[in-house]
Amino acid sequence: MPLMMSEEGFENDESDYHTLPRARVNQRQRGLGWLLMGGWKILCGSCCDCLARMCRRTKELKARTVWLGHPEKCEEKYPKNAIKNQKYNFFTFVPGVLYQQFKFFLNLYFLVVACSQFVPALKIGYLYTYWAPLGFVMAVTMVREAVDEVRRYQRDKEMNSQLYSKLTVRGKVQVKSSDIQVGDLIIVEKVGIKSIPTVKPFVFLGSCFIRTDQLDGETDWKLKVAVVCTQRLPALGDLFSINAYVYAQKPQLDIHSFEGNFTREDGDPQIHESLSIDHTLWASTIVASGTVIGVVIYTGKETRSVLNTSSPKNKVGLLDLELNRLTKALFLAQVVLSIVMVALQGFVGPWFRNLFRFIVLFSYIIPISLRVNLDMGKSAYGWMIMKDENIPGTVVRTSTIPEELGRLVYLLTDKTGTLTQNEMIFKRLHLGTVSYGTDTMDEIQSHIGQSYAQQSNSSTSSTPSRKPQPAAAPKVRRSVSSRIHEAVKAIALCHNVTPVYESRANGETESTAAEADQDFSDDNRTYQASSPDEVALVRWTESVGLTLVNRDLTSLQLKTPAGQVLTYYILQIFPFTSESKRMGIIIREETTGDITFYMKGADVAMASIVQYNDWLEEECGNMAREGLRTLVVAKKSLSEEQYTDFENRFNQAKLSIHDRALKVAAVVESLEREMELLCLTGVEDQLQADVRPTLELLRNAGIKIWMLTGDKLETATCIAKSSHLVSRSQDIHVFRSQVSNRGEAHLELNAFRRKHDCALVISGDSLEVCLRYYEHEFVELACQCPAVVCCRCSPTQKAQIVHLLKQHTANRTCAIGDGGNDVSMIQAADCGIGIEGKEGKQASLAADFSITQFKHIGRLLMVHGRNSYKRSAALGQFVMHRGMIISTMQAVFSSIFYFASVPLYQGFLMVGYSTIYTMFPVFSLVLDQDVKPEMALLYPELYKDLTKGRSLSFKTFLIWVLISIYQGGILMYGALVLFESEFVHVVAISFTALILTELLMVALNIRTWHWLMVLAEFLSLGCYIASLAFLNEYFGIGRVSFGAFLDLGFITTPAFLWKVSVITVVSCLPLYIIKYLKRKFSPPSYSKLSS
Repeated sequence: MPLMMSEEGFENDESDYHTLPRARVNQRQRGLGWLLMGGWKILCGSCCDCLARMCRRTKELKARTVWLGHPEKCEEKYPKNAIKNQKYNFFTFVPGVLYQQFKFFLNLYFLVVACSQFVPALKIGYLYTYWAPLGFVMAVTMVREAVDEVRRYQRDKEMNSQLYSKLTVRGKVQVKSSDIQVGDLIIVEKVGIKSIPTVKPFVFLGSCFIRTDQLDGETDWKLKVAVVCTQRLPALGDLFSINAYVYAQKPQLDIHSFEGNFTREDGDPQIHESLSIDHTLWASTIVASGTVIGVVIYTGKETRSVLNTSSPKNKVGLLDLELNRLTKALFLAQVVLSIVMVALQGFVGPWFRNLFRFIVLFSYIIPISLRVNLDMGKSAYGWMIMKDENIPGTVVRTSTIPEELGRLVYLLTDKTGTLTQNEMIFKRLHLGTVSYGTDTMDEIQSHIGQSYAQQSNSSTSSTPSRKPQPAAAPKVRRSVSSRIHEAVKAIALCHNVTPVYESRANGETESTAAEADQDFSDDNRTYQASSPDEVALVRWTESVGLTLVNRDLTSLQLKTPAGQVLTYYILQIFPFTSESKRMGIIIREETTGDITFYMKGADVAMASIVQYNDWLEEECGNMAREGLRTLVVAKKSLSEEQYTDFENRFNQAKLSIHDRALKVAAVVESLEREMELLCLTGVEDQLQADVRPTLELLRNAGIKIWMLTGDKLETATCIAKSSHLVSRSQDIHVFRSQVSNRGEAHLELNAFRRKHDCALVISGDSLEVCLRYYEHEFVELACQCPAVVCCRCSPTQKAQIVHLLKQHTANRTCAIGDGGNDVSMIQAADCGIGIEGKEGKQASLAADFSITQFKHIGRLLMVHGRNSYKRSAALGQFVMHRGMIISTMQAVFSSIFYFASVPLYQGFLMVGYSTIYTMFPVFSLVLDQDVKPEMALLYPELYKDLTKGRSLSFKTFLIWVLISIYQGGILMYGALVLFESEFVHVVAISFTALILTELLMVALNIRTWHWLMVLAEFLSLGCYIASLAFLNEYFGIGRVSFGAFLDLGFITTPAFLWKVSVITVVSCLPLYIIKYLKRKFSPPSYSKLSS
């Protein structure tokens, strides 16, 4: 948002940047006088404006006119260029956190019950028994949220305080990224544009390379060009002397397109220049070489990267939702039980008050310790994950959803950097009759050395240059050596790669290093290109002796094995597009003057262009099956007359106003006929370590894998095959990429419906059309596929696919990626996993779990996901059982004593029961495991059972309810039948039997013993026995035996011991027998394996 400025601001002694901090200081110094002298009006007005803005609908985005270097001329206010990832601010923190907590039924219920204890008529027991646990839970939650919020604030502050160079009338000034405005001229160095908005490059060399990996996941370099009009200006200051503006389209999601116009008004006539995607640098891109001076077009929320990022939401695990449903069922049971009690009383007296007292009395049915135990359990699981030596470097960033790792059905993965390393390696060169692999490259090297040695000898002996004979050349049957020479030369010339030399330690600059031919040292040369495949090809030609040493817009130079530098002039270049699937270049050799047209491309595009042959299709198929990316290389020699004719037609086509692209393509196609096939190359995109076995493990576990990538269709299909995402026997249905209307989408879906057990490959554009007209049908068909590959996906589309799966299937989804373009997908999924990769830490920081390698996901899901879910399910149900059993005893007690709403156990016994007496053994269930980690990884099929959610369901819950009713009834009736003269004995016998029963029930549920579990059992028992001596007054029952004390002598009598033992055995023995019989006659699948 621009500050108040005028044109005079540029004529001041100080630059406009220096006025910013001072304006803020002046504002800060305003005091009481200012407030009384009318400042209150301004404050009220700004508050009203703020409220109006909050209530107002989202501002409509419009196209804009941006004047160069004059932000104050902007007609509208544009958003501030600041990053803000915080969920709350100073005022909304407490209400926001409380809302997030009390929107859950469980917490809201405890709040109501705790508040009811302030009403004297409803008071049962002590206030601390209700408020202490609730206060503890809230305090822990608030501290955790506050720590997260402070970290987010610090990260934002660090990003917003980054300094950039801004060009003003008086030269360069440093400006914070949050103070950048639309219309500013920003100088972008080689370091990068992290939080700077979109700029138009005005580059000294006329072109520059940028990296867009944080935006679209592609780590290759992209060529960007400067606006021609400004490029010709002699000095930087002239940018302020011209009267020029950029008209730009409204902010959009699409990162692959841009439309705009550049207009200079002070010329005669006015200069107009059209702007496209080639003139733009989006936010979150990195400049690879040189310095760019750009004008800011979009800021803050209107930049492409922010528009493509969804706001983070609080994730809630499926287990938490299921427990929330169960607590509602328990609450219903509690209300029904209370109504039954009041009904049996006959609704006498103030029955409504009694009803509420019963509800409070039975409030232990829903234990508050459920929330505490589960949260502590989640923290324990997170700690175990981070301490696992088999998956080093794993970080748990969201501690609330570790159980989700055990419930996943869909895994949506990025390709570049996640499944692959994005490192291309040249693997195969095929010449038709002979094929060279990695082990025979030395033969090629010797052939190249020989051929260039012969060439240099012949050139010294014969001075006249050879005349080209385009018609005769292909007919001659040449030797293998000359064919290798032609193929390698073609690969070394036909590309878009630029060699870059880093600055030396002695201060030599980039340009001087590049200008001196003799100083092209190999050790500090790096290649930049718009595709990593091209870099791999050029690196390979360097390894066999033909090195690309220099390139500019008009020429390139190759160094031969003997050290001779050959110069070739670039006459025309035809870049690769996804429609043409090929790129071409017309070269003139400096020494001979020969003109040659080289072309390389995908086999589908090149098959019809090259001369007839019988091997190309078969070899392409063979290489594709090996997971190699194939390129067909061809050439055509042109005479001077042929080229002149082509150039005239080409230039004419480029000037046409209507159907320019079609006319240009038609002219180029006139050259693409009967080209001589030189060779077929195979390049491998190296997969991450153990990707194949990991994908197989996940597939066997019943997880469906979808690959969502911003990369090209051919590349995505290739990786799907090589990573075994699609098995070799499976068919692949490629959705037509030009589906543009409803009819075409309908036909394609019908064609796809007829295929069975077939993987689907679809592009982002076709996907959008299908979802617009046939969303439900498409998702239904895609979900039946064993694998789905979506290519050319924008970050927003990735998130949209995640939302669709969640909406249509109701299954749990997991997204895994490593780049800034995966953040939306990771945040949208139920469980987001980020990989710390070459594309930065953006995905890793936004994810719920961060890992260092893709292969770690196998152990994360199969072992930790399984354990987290199984343990939380057991822990949650056991804590509920602990509450239900004591509520059953209370119900039995009240019904026997004339339905009196009197508590059975006094304050501290109730607090002690759910804490010190049973807390350690119950919590030790987080150490339990049903299957050893090795077994879980060896038999991933066990994971399928988890996705059905059988460990925690209404069926298992009902079983626990029946156990609680049985045990509660036995304990209470047993104590009443066996009690002696004093009521105090009822309390002592029943409570002791209750503690012993709980300890035995924990032992019954444990499947794998741990020494800490044994310690917890004995520690709890010891604590209880020790406390009997100190808490004897608590064993009296309210009004019934007021002032009765526990006789310590009674505890040590044999009568007490046998009575407690009998009650405990009767309550537990049947359950042990049932468990034994069940394990014998109907064992679970995991026990069959472990036995």
